[in-house]
Amino acid sequence: MTPAAELHPLLQGLKKTDYDLADLDDEIRVDSLCVDLLRHLYQELVHKTGLPPEQAGEHCHGADYFLREFIIPEKRKNLFTVEAKDLLQFAGHWYIIHTPEPNLTELKKILAGTAALYSYLASQKLLSQKTAEEISTQSMQLDYYQKRIDDFWAIRDNGYDAWREACPL
Repeated sequence: MTPAAELHPLLQGLKKTDYDLADLDDEIRVDSLCVDLLRHLYQELVHKTGLPPEQAGEHCHGADYFLREFIIPEKRKNLFTVEAKDLLQFAGHWYIIHTPEPNLTELKKILAGTAALYSYLASQKLLSQKTAEEISTQSMQLDYYQKRIDDFWAIRDNGYDAWREACPL
């Protein structure tokens, strides 16, 4: 069986360039494509890997947040060109300054969902296994992210610039 024949019908017609962003119309279109992709991921996690629906939902919600709050509107980046450094910038900076109460419990769920999505995309030959592994490795740097959160709360006087420069966007 060829790799294309193993793909789910949704993924067979997938063109990575459909996720390119140039303007607001593209952002709206890509946002919708991401929702479809995450619905498929949910089905895959529940029906093929046996993940409980609640955990599959958490994974999809986490990946959704990363893609639809950061990668698409902030980075304006095609989700197939995401690198581990994008996850580092998200978790070590963007999430912290854009969340009223940043915490590792919530962040872990986002990171796990993002790693699950990229692992799945690699399994479907839609991106390299190396990229998925690098993203997974970055998602496990929990001590680093906790320190970034703690350091953020400890900022005094003009300390924000130093905190920001330690993990710039």
